[in-house]
Amino acid sequence: MKRVAHPVRADWQKKVEALGLAWHSAKGAYWNESAYYSFTMDEVLKLEDATNKLHAMCLETAQHIIEQRLFLKLGIPSHIIPLIEAAWEQEPPSIYGRFDLAYDGLGPPKLLEYNADTPTSLVEASVVQWFWLQEQFPAKDQFNSMHERLIEHWKGLFPFLQGERLHFAGMDDIEDGMTLAYLRDTAQQAGITCETLTMDQIGVTSDGFFTDAEDRVIESIFKLYPWEWIVAEDERFVQALLQRGTGMQWIEPVWKMLLSNKGLLAVMWDLFPDSPYLLPASLDVAETLTWDAYVRKPLLSREGANVTVTMFDQTLVESQGDYGEEGYVYQAMASIPDFDGRHPVIGSWIIGQEAAGIGIRESKRIITDNLSQFVPHLIEG
Repeated sequence: MKRVAHPVRADWQKKVEALGLAWHSAKGAYWNESAYYSFTMDEVLKLEDATNKLHAMCLETAQHIIEQRLFLKLGIPSHIIPLIEAAWEQEPPSIYGRFDLAYDGLGPPKLLEYNADTPTSLVEASVVQWFWLQEQFPAKDQFNSMHERLIEHWKGLFPFLQGERLHFAGMDDIEDGMTLAYLRDTAQQAGITCETLTMDQIGVTSDGFFTDAEDRVIESIFKLYPWEWIVAEDERFVQALLQRGTGMQWIEPVWKMLLSNKGLLAVMWDLFPDSPYLLPASLDVAETLTWDAYVRKPLLSREGANVTVTMFDQTLVESQGDYGEEGYVYQAMASIPDFDGRHPVIGSWIIGQEAAGIGIRESKRIITDNLSQFVPHLIEG
């Protein structure tokens, strides 16, 4: 694994915009092609194997959480538990997830967290870095089959969708719109009729059905909106959710609440303490007394918000945000590689049930946040 400096294309902004990356320069240059990360095929195979094994471990952990009734330890609202259990039993469609891994090319990849419900950075990982590779290094390869896998997976899900169309919903902002537009495009390429709306355009009828902006009943929906926010909506919305139950197709399904919660890390460590891919983790701060360095993360935080890094009882780094009331998980600190002051975290994508590629975000701090930059990669050797 190497970080290699490389000249940027003179018209790179125009090219990435044409591929759907509308916010390439938000808060600085988010898309950064002044360098790339180079991996050997052996390193890529290790990342792929780790991702597939972590995915299997996560599913086993979800089963354990349900069987052992660990919902409240993770802060899952009690009134949503029956909905999670029903969805888990019915196995509704799931499209994707992203594991964030610490990896230096030497030791095994280590799981930092799992973005199982609303992962973003998909457009840049699936499309933008692929076209960069084709233009800059046409003879090289990349660990990236995400676009093809998405289309094929949508085709496989098509018979299981309810109703005549699949709705795509999220917040009215650039990043969500970019991700939703791309996912909708892959679904349409799979032959699915699609509609797009914002979450605040979803209505509720008097008899508990969800409707779109044209008052059509929503029967299948992909939502780029966290489940913990959905279940905290107004009472009428939540009652309709409970009333409809699994009679409405939600993608990602509600059982993903178990995997998108960072408390998952502690339960996984309890179940798989010998896994080379896991870091010690606990919901009990007392466990950190035997650790030289650890990271405190809110159970539901996003973009590195409210994360504290402690080493030998001294706070090294602390980020701000609005999370933490839901509780924290404590995780032993991973060794994040340092390439000339840049700390990369590998986002390894699951499409359906299999590893499908990686995207790399790097930061000047050891906390990956919304100021991180996306750097493309390739395979050499």
